[in-house]
Amino acid sequence: MSQNAISQTMTLPDGREISLETGKLAKQADGSVVLKMGKTMLLATVVAEQSAGEDVDFLPLMVDYREKFSAIGRFPGGFLKRENRPSDGEVLVSRLVDRALRPLFPSDFHASTIVTISLISAEENVATDSLACLAASAAIMVSDIPFQEATSEVRVARINGAWKINPNLDELPTADIDLMIAGTMESVVMVEGEMLEVSEAEMLEGIKEAHKAIQVQCKLQNDLAALVEKSQTKREYNHEKSDEDLLKKMHDFSYDRCFAIAKEGNADKYKRGADFKAVKDDFIATLDADFVKANGFLLKQYFGKAQKAAVRDVVLNEKIRLDGRKTTEIRPIWSEIDYLPGSHGSAVFTRGETQSLVSVTLGSKMDEQRVDRALITDSEKFILHYNFPSFSTGEARPNRGPGRREIGHGNLAMRALKPMIPTGSDNPYTIRVVSDILESNGSSSMASVCGGSLALMDAGVKLKKPVSGIAMGLISGTDGNYAVLSDILGDEDHLGDMDFKVTGTADGITACQMDIKVKGLSFQVLEEALAQAKEGRMHILGEMNKTISKPASEYKSNAPRIIQLRIPKEMIGAVIGPGGKIIQAIQEETGTTIVLEEVDNMGVIDIVSTDQEGSDAAVARIKSITAIPEVGETYNGKVKSIVAFGAFVEILPGQDGLLHISEIAHKRVEKVEDELKEGDMIDVQLVAIDPKTRKFKLSRKALLPKPERKED
Repeated sequence: MSQNAISQTMTLPDGREISLETGKLAKQADGSVVLKMGKTMLLATVVAEQSAGEDVDFLPLMVDYREKFSAIGRFPGGFLKRENRPSDGEVLVSRLVDRALRPLFPSDFHASTIVTISLISAEENVATDSLACLAASAAIMVSDIPFQEATSEVRVARINGAWKINPNLDELPTADIDLMIAGTMESVVMVEGEMLEVSEAEMLEGIKEAHKAIQVQCKLQNDLAALVEKSQTKREYNHEKSDEDLLKKMHDFSYDRCFAIAKEGNADKYKRGADFKAVKDDFIATLDADFVKANGFLLKQYFGKAQKAAVRDVVLNEKIRLDGRKTTEIRPIWSEIDYLPGSHGSAVFTRGETQSLVSVTLGSKMDEQRVDRALITDSEKFILHYNFPSFSTGEARPNRGPGRREIGHGNLAMRALKPMIPTGSDNPYTIRVVSDILESNGSSSMASVCGGSLALMDAGVKLKKPVSGIAMGLISGTDGNYAVLSDILGDEDHLGDMDFKVTGTADGITACQMDIKVKGLSFQVLEEALAQAKEGRMHILGEMNKTISKPASEYKSNAPRIIQLRIPKEMIGAVIGPGGKIIQAIQEETGTTIVLEEVDNMGVIDIVSTDQEGSDAAVARIKSITAIPEVGETYNGKVKSIVAFGAFVEILPGQDGLLHISEIAHKRVEKVEDELKEGDMIDVQLVAIDPKTRKFKLSRKALLPKPERKED
């Protein structure tokens, strides 16, 4: 250990130890910590600029989680053999940590801040996403960067009815609840996870269980920071220009007018936006032009504060939302299926001013998405992609491909629907769902869930149950007063304190995601939000069922049909043939695509085709190759070769048997060539299978009528 290294250790409920060490590595960063658990090691660093950029009124925080392939002794895939852009999995971990840290920086701290978490040593079967936030928060705590209090994340899973904190990777497939929770000593700040149709009470129980473990990890960070001299005095900063007189003038001029606009409850966001802008413009008209030019940033910021205060007060005091709805009311919904004739399934789902166009594509095993990360190498049969083009909000900006937000929203919608996707023989397909957001005013990820459920049923995918989703919001006052809002607007998300998305079927929750912008959230508010979300979810599900309530009985005519066959393991080679000759010939002759793999000591064959005749032909060919000859059965076989003692006859593709010269006819045969020639098709009976060599013994004379005996 380095002379200046400082460390603290804690023990998880199952006996595993976690240690935090600082002062040994990356000492030029503002803060750095190495987290160790067994062979797993994470290096977390944080650096923040001393000053903020000009006219910046937000925190430019970047969290970057990266996995080194060398950590587990592997080479990266690809031509360059080096880590490149972050994988979707790394982006999702980065987002988890970001959402836990962001609410805990001071609201007026606007210096560019970079948090980097590197997996530098890994252990098979140990999940690292549940350790990343602990390492990141600890790095900030031992620095001089202002931070309100320690935070941490843990995974809590219910496995065989028992809760476990930070389970190993091989335990997760058997869990019916898998939650990632972030919190402080006092409260919860972030929730994300997937579940197998559990109740609100069960989910809340898991969150409470996780919070107990989080409190221990926060104490560990506090103990470590107390030993680090640098962390005792946080840096001073002053990132904002201010003008208290201007702030008061703006509030006095704008608040009542903004209050009146909000109380009016106009459902059109563009009309509301224009009305609010008119208030700001009227105030600016009272000012000197040079003053406006010099203080444009403050004017925008101060008007936003007045507008936010007015809108929140209308909700809290008048119980009226921006678009005139009650706190529990859902926006109007309409939906349509089979909208895209070229897709294998499609749907349009519209809720208020949010609209999702969803398409479904069905493919074979060859279309599975390969996952290649340091600890996880797998393939995905169910894929959901979410796209958010700029025109959906009336903006003119280029679309540069999916960013972190798109990846996160798509992952949430995927987790919401995945528990209801059939598995095994009930679903031979690889499924890709694409949600394109055409209009957006809040809850677009939940529109993707609803539209995805409709499109999957339209495609004929045997979805176990329909899934709906809703986004909940929160407006809280300084006096303890609060309002939970169902189906929030974009403005309510922006001006409010919480974005809590909940998805599920009629029988329980399948996924959730919660972010809050205030310090902590009481379990009372969380419980109320979950109960209100259930009511909204059921209403939305009822509206969806009016369009389609169960999967279509048939796949679309343009969808590929997949016929799945299972064959003995030892028959795999016979189907493939030398150098793939036989399987390639079958595909070429029948116009099908054939995928063959070994699963559980069996050969599993997928025959993919849009042509029924071709599929049937391929099935017949494969069945003939893999058929197991039975003693006593008659076969029409081809004479493959002639030898002095008989002939070899192919009774099934690739399966020959010996027709001994004595079994050709009832009479004595001197030369085989007198009775047979190569290429002849003859009927033979399988009379025996050698138990040791598995060679087949054939007879032709057994099928011929016996000659009548001559009288003496």
